[in-house]
Order: sequence, then C-alpha cells, then structure tokens
Amino acid sequence: MEAERADGAGLPSDYGSLTEPVKRELRAVVGDNHFKDDMQTRVTHSYDGTPMLQALPDGVVYPGSTEEVAGVMRILSRHRIPLVSRGSGTNLCGGTVPVQGGIVMVMHRMNKIVEVDLENLTATVQPGLNTKQFIAHVESLGLFYPPDPSSMAVSTIGGNIAECSGGLRGLKYGTTKDYVLGLTAVLASGEVIRTGGKLMKDVAGYDLTKLLVGSEGTLAVITEATLKLIPPPKFKKTLLAMYKDIYGAARTVSKIIEHRIIPATLEFLDNPTIRVVDDFAKLGLPLDMEAILLIEQDGDPETVERDIAVIERVCRGENAERVEVAASEEEALKLLTARRSAFTALARLRPTTILEDATVPRSKIADMVLAINRIAEKHRVNICTFGHAGDGNLHPTATTDARDPEEVHRVEAAFEEIFEAAIALGGTITGEHGVGMVKAPFLEWKVGPAGIEMMRGIKRAFDPQGLLNPGKMFAKSARRRVVIDRG
Repeated sequence: MEAERADGAGLPSDYGSLTEPVKRELRAVVGDNHFKDDMQTRVTHSYDGTPMLQALPDGVVYPGSTEEVAGVMRILSRHRIPLVSRGSGTNLCGGTVPVQGGIVMVMHRMNKIVEVDLENLTATVQPGLNTKQFIAHVESLGLFYPPDPSSMAVSTIGGNIAECSGGLRGLKYGTTKDYVLGLTAVLASGEVIRTGGKLMKDVAGYDLTKLLVGSEGTLAVITEATLKLIPPPKFKKTLLAMYKDIYGAARTVSKIIEHRIIPATLEFLDNPTIRVVDDFAKLGLPLDMEAILLIEQDGDPETVERDIAVIERVCRGENAERVEVAASEEEALKLLTARRSAFTALARLRPTTILEDATVPRSKIADMVLAINRIAEKHRVNICTFGHAGDGNLHPTATTDARDPEEVHRVEAAFEEIFEAAIALGGTITGEHGVGMVKAPFLEWKVGPAGIEMMRGIKRAFDPQGLLNPGKMFAKSARRRVVIDRG
C-alpha cells in the first residue's frame, strides 16, 4: 500500500500484523485480562460518536499506567503495528475509528485524580477520568474548571485534550487548551516526554504542551495532565431573548461585545431547533421565533446585575420580541439543560443525525445561518442550526437516514458547501470537533498547501513510522463516511 493512501502524511505504511507472539508480548505488559481480541470487543471499539463510520481493530488493550503505555508502544513500534488511543469515543469527526486496523488503546483504567494542589490551583489527572466527575470534584473543593463540552457526562479529560474540546462557557473562559499546563505523553517509539508543569510562565523552547492539545492522538498518547483551576464565580444570572429577525439576534451578539461585556454563555438556536428542543424539554417556547439567544453572566453580584441590565437593553434595542430573565437558579439550569439537549432532541427525528461544526467571526453569524438554510434547501435536506454565538461556533445538524444513500449523498454535498461558505466568510471548517477523518479532505482549504506540508513534517518528527492514529487529518479522499470491512 502506498504511504499517501495510508494516512496522507507521506509516512511509511507497511504495517505489521497482530500475530500470536505479538499478542503474548502485549499480555505480558498489561496482563491477560487487559488485552482482548474477541469479536465483541473489537466491534465495540470499531466506531465512535460519528455516524456511518466503522472499522474493526485487530485487538484492544487497556493500560493501567504510563509505564504500561510505553511498554505497549515499544512492542507496536518494533512490529510496525498502528495504534488508536481513545477515551469514551464521543468525538464527532471519526477521530477514533481504527481505519488501518491494529490496536485500539482504551484509557479508562487510568482514571484517577492524582492530585489537587490548592497552593498552585492545579489538578493533576489521568486521561481516562470522566469530565463531569472531575468538574464535580473540583467544585466540591470550592474551585472551578470551566471547559464544559456538551458530552461531559460521558467524555474523558484525555479525549477533551486530544480534541481541544470547547463548550458553552468558551466565550468568556476559553477552551481546553487554555487550562492545560503540562502533559506526560508517550511517543510512538515508547519514549516518555513531559511538557510544562505547574507554571504560569514557561518559554523554554517550543510549546509542546499546546502542540499536543488538539492533535487528535496523531502525535503521542497522553497519560497525565496538569490542569489549571480558578476560583468559581460568586453569582450567575440567565436571560432568554427571542427574535423574529435572525439579523436582530446576530446584531445583539456583536452589540453585547461592543459594550465590553463578555457573557459566560451566549448560545444561539434557530427556528427548527427551537421547535425540536421545545417538544423535547416542554419549555413552552414561542414557536414563531426565528432565533433565540440564551445568555448567562457570572461574577460578582453587582457586576452581574449591571451586565444583565445592559444586555436586556441591547436585546430590546435590536427588536427582541421577548426578553425573559430566569427567576431562579432552577429555572436557569432548566434553560441551560435544554440547550445542552439540542442534539439529543434532534436525534429523535430521524434514524441518523449528523452534527457538524463550523466557525465564523461573530459578526457573520446571521450570514452563515442564512447560507446554511439556502444550502439545505438547495440540496433538499433538513438541517437545524444551534451553537455558541458568542464565539461564532455553529453546529449545523442534519437529520437523515443512513439507509438512503441518495439522501446521505445530498447531506454530504450540503456540508461540503457549508464548509466552503464558512471559509468564504473568514471562518474555519471546525471550531471544536476536530478534523479526524470527516474533515480531512477539507483541511487544505483552510490551511493551504504550505500549512499541510508543515503539519506533515511535525507528524513525521513525532511519529516517523506513521503508527499513531493513521488515516486521520491528512486524507486526500473526498469520501467522508464509510464502513470498512476488515474481516
């Protein structure tokens, strides 16, 4: 097989096979119970949260320590066997589908909070730790870890780091990359590297920590992370603004920022999403609105009250039909929970739900939503749009049926045009879901040929044999979703 066809990074691709002697070597490292190659286990780890993508691995390994990860990688490197590391597989870009077979490394055994350092306001954790459990533990100590991906009830910290997950609080607090201070990671060769630490300043050489965050498992296997914690906000208030004019909603987003107010949450739902979410969550939302903004502010009580008052004036000034401030913490939580359930609500409509993401400058949100609507109508597909209006990150979501190849083809053609539209508006093909397999054919549109070649060079420096998560990021093929039969 040619290297370009294997992973698109110009790397060697003559992968070895998982023979019985290799299996014995792996069992010697992790123990008999932590290597499996039965069909049920292989099928379980042949897909992730991305619809219509599947490929069987040859085996699955469950390491319990950095040393075991390093031992596994030394074996795989010696035998030239590819590896895909994964947490809960909630990613939506095909990032953990083992398209070249080989080994899937599941990090769930490495799920400990190693330390919470109250003096330095850091936490050191293993990658298999559940995101929501970690946030709850930190909050029980009176601290705050802001990254809050919608999948946090299921996702792991390691997966969040691999994808540089965002969330509803990204506008004010940033994304995962802003809270990773240091990493322990294992290279494809089995060597262990440690980057950063409990430091607010560190310019000793290239910033390998930031490079590994968002690298989607293509450069190293992360085995430990040191995360920044901050004091929690003292007070919160939530507001719902409803519009019959989508441009009024978009102008509101820009005007709020112009007033030097950065809300903790500034979320957008279009009319089709409003209808579905209301049917699911029973909120009694008005179904004739073209857009709804869900806005939360937090901080000192006096500042929050002042900001919410200004935000309310801005909303009314941009012709919001209704503006409602949540009367209680319970009501606010209900609204935020409803927003987080948008994907779940949409998934009830049709057998297959394809959730994408694209980001544009916040001033272009209305243009992007209208472009999505035009493209959906052109291709005769159903697409609902919601997302993080404050940072321009939108989630056009198609409800379709994988059993209808002709319709799926129209959906894929629509998303291709949506990505083109985002770039034309000064945006990007993904704000938080990652590239993986699904968006690999479009990466060059965003970064250009020179950018692609630079990324390939980085990949070769970290992983010269092309063993780590091959077939991702640099694929040339325009075919985006496929079930690969590997026997």
